[in-house]
Amino acid sequence: MTPAPWLWIPVTIGAAFAQTLRNMVQRHLTGSLGTLGATLVRFLYGLPFAALWLGAVQGAEGIPLPAPTVAFAGWVLLAAVCQLAATGLLLRVMEERNFALGVAYSKSEIIQVAVFGLAFLGDRVSLVAGSAIGLGTLGVLLLSPADRRRPLHALLVGWTTRPALLGLASGTGFALAAVGYRGAALALAGAPFLMAAAYSLVAAQLLQTVLLGAWLFLREAAVITAVLRAWRTSLFAGLMGAAASVGWFTAMAIEPAAHVRTLGLVELLFSYVIARRVFRERLTRRELAAVALLTLALIVMTLRR
Repeated sequence: MTPAPWLWIPVTIGAAFAQTLRNMVQRHLTGSLGTLGATLVRFLYGLPFAALWLGAVQGAEGIPLPAPTVAFAGWVLLAAVCQLAATGLLLRVMEERNFALGVAYSKSEIIQVAVFGLAFLGDRVSLVAGSAIGLGTLGVLLLSPADRRRPLHALLVGWTTRPALLGLASGTGFALAAVGYRGAALALAGAPFLMAAAYSLVAAQLLQTVLLGAWLFLREAAVITAVLRAWRTSLFAGLMGAAASVGWFTAMAIEPAAHVRTLGLVELLFSYVIARRVFRERLTRRELAAVALLTLALIVMTLRR
């Protein structure tokens, strides 16, 4: 089955919305489980839902599960480990004195996805798509600047600092993960895109659950007990996390990762709408300009064909 060329657009927007809901629940869980515990919730409780989705796809397609290849295993291992490492690096960034600078540099992920996608998968980025990536990156940086008075100056002069280098490394990890997940789906040659995406998702979440679970068991076993006790709230987080991952994996099985991750910035717009509606927060002029840039980037990426 060949997907419609526009299908990745609503799938990506749906994934971004589900991820916004998952992040809201995870923020609540972080207080009692810690960051790594809340991260384990994402994989552990999302895995059953991902497996159910794989079963549903298999039933609908009426075909056997794909036979994993060495290339598929390599891509999944790369992506899963890089995503975990990137999360760990981001946590280290947040421990630094000037963590805002490091977080800002971690958002270079979108540009790095484009570079790695071209280098490893041959995914070319057109001039129009590149412009959307640039606009989106600038918008993200303006939303959370390292220095609110001189955001661009801080980025230009602070790139050699420890927080900045950690942030860049984190962005590299997330970028390699996105490219790796697309590579895994493409490595299942002959499998329909829905099957390739669902199979890659289950393999990745199973590996990440085992890796992070083993790490916590050896270092902080009490966290695993707390995660299991918080199953009621965690189930919803797992459901939303699985829904988001299904969307991301499906979209990246259809479209280059750089395009998907750029359109996925619509998640930030969802977050700001929630902030306005739920928390009655007001946007500054800088934030309004950033939202305008993000909106323009999304429009350009969506209508570029």
